[in-house]
Amino acid sequence: MSFGGTRLKPIVTFAACAALLAACSPQKKAEPAQSPPAAGAVKYNIDLPMDEFMGHVVDPAAFAYWAGSGTEETAKGTKDLSPTTPEGWEKLENAAATLIEAGNMLQLPGRARHLPDAPDGDWYKHAQELTRLATAAKAAAEKHDKQGVFKSGADLYSECTACHEEYVIQPQLKANGRPQGAPLPDWPADVKAKQAAYPGKS
Repeated sequence: MSFGGTRLKPIVTFAACAALLAACSPQKKAEPAQSPPAAGAVKYNIDLPMDEFMGHVVDPAAFAYWAGSGTEETAKGTKDLSPTTPEGWEKLENAAATLIEAGNMLQLPGRARHLPDAPDGDWYKHAQELTRLATAAKAAAEKHDKQGVFKSGADLYSECTACHEEYVIQPQLKANGRPQGAPLPDWPADVKAKQAAYPGKS
């Protein structure tokens, strides 16, 4: 039978040669298994510049929390900014949780800003205060406590402005002096007209 005889022999012969070559070929050494990180080893990355850390981490979380607290005066009257759904309250919790961890991340070695006129440890005090206040802010959001969220938002704002005053505003003023002229743009014409017509305007 041609299938079982003539045509099958080359196939069997080739398979046998391949097996023999494989057995005689030098075996590739197995790659050494990578050792797991040593117990207690710490590795972190602080390459993100501080202005980006603030702009992408701290500021969005803070603004998200403030957006759900207090009231807003509109042409139709006072608008309550408090969340009205479970998802809305969860957004406040998420924002506060981010701020809690942001306070921790600001204390990573190499992140602290040291200023000639700032007492040692001021940076860490501000970072720890951010975490403390954000923890209270998260608790208020978890309870759906409108007044507690409002107070926590105000406390966070005060801490943020205090830190910025010490580490941003004052150093810039010392380096560049106070801006000359009118640093802020003028009011639009229609707003100025309303201000002029306001009864209390002298």
